[in-house]
Amino acid sequence: MLALAIRGFRQGRTTRQVSPNVVDHALSSHVIAYQTSDMKQLVIAIDGPSGAGKGTVSSTLAKSLGYRHIDTGAMYRAVGWKSQVEKVPLDDENAVAELVGRVEILVEAGTVSIDGHDVTKVIRTSDIDKAAAAVARLPRVREIMVALQRTLGEAGGVVMEGRDIGTVVFPTADVKIYLDASADERARRRVGDAAHTGGREGHEAVAASIAARDKSDSTRAVSPLTLAADAFYIDTTSMPIDQVVKTAMQLVSEKINA
Repeated sequence: MLALAIRGFRQGRTTRQVSPNVVDHALSSHVIAYQTSDMKQLVIAIDGPSGAGKGTVSSTLAKSLGYRHIDTGAMYRAVGWKSQVEKVPLDDENAVAELVGRVEILVEAGTVSIDGHDVTKVIRTSDIDKAAAAVARLPRVREIMVALQRTLGEAGGVVMEGRDIGTVVFPTADVKIYLDASADERARRRVGDAAHTGGREGHEAVAASIAARDKSDSTRAVSPLTLAADAFYIDTTSMPIDQVVKTAMQLVSEKINA
C-alpha cells in the first residue's frame, strides 16, 4: 500500500524508439526473478501526454514488479480540486503554494484523497484537467511537489508516472519510458475511459481539452513536458495495451540483467 503525504512539507544514450515486435515472451516469466530481495530496486520513470497509457502501464508494471506506483498527475489534480473548493485563485502562486504546504494527500490502492476527502472520481474531469494544468505551471508549487516526489522515490522500487519524471524529478532514473499516441487516439481512449468523466462531453470536446492540456504542459516555463534524450520512446497508437506493458517490462528486464 502506498501513501503519498503532503503536510507542511518544506522544501548517455540517444532516444530509442521501441518496435512492437521487441517482446514476444510472456510477462509472467519475468515476475518471479524481480521479487528476489537482493535485486536492485530500480527507479522507473514513465512520462507522456494525457491518454498515452501512462496510468495503465505504470500500475501494471508496479504490480508485476512488486514496486510502488506513484501517479504524480493525481497529486496535481488533488491540489487543483482543493484550490477550487477553497476558492484559492489558480494563478495566485503564493496562495496555492501555501495550500500545498498544509494539506495531506494520500494515494493508495488506486484511491486518491486529500485532507480525508476521497477525490478519486471527482478529479478525473476536464474541469480538473484545467485546474491541474494551471497549478502545475506555478514554479513554487512544482518545487514543493518535485522535492516530495524525489523523497518518495529515492529508495527505488518505484514506478513513477507524470510529465517531468525522467527530465526533472529523476533525471538519472534507471529506466525512462516516454509513451505517446496520436491526438485522435488519445481522445478516443479518454472518451471510453470509465474512470474519467470525459466521455460525457463527446469526442470533439475531449480532443479540444487534450490539445489545450498538451499546449499548457509543453510550453510552461518550469518542467515542461518533453522527451528526455535517453528515454525509450513508445508510440502506443496502434499497440494493444498488453503489448505496451510487455515492451516496457522487457526494457526493465534488460536493465536488471545488464
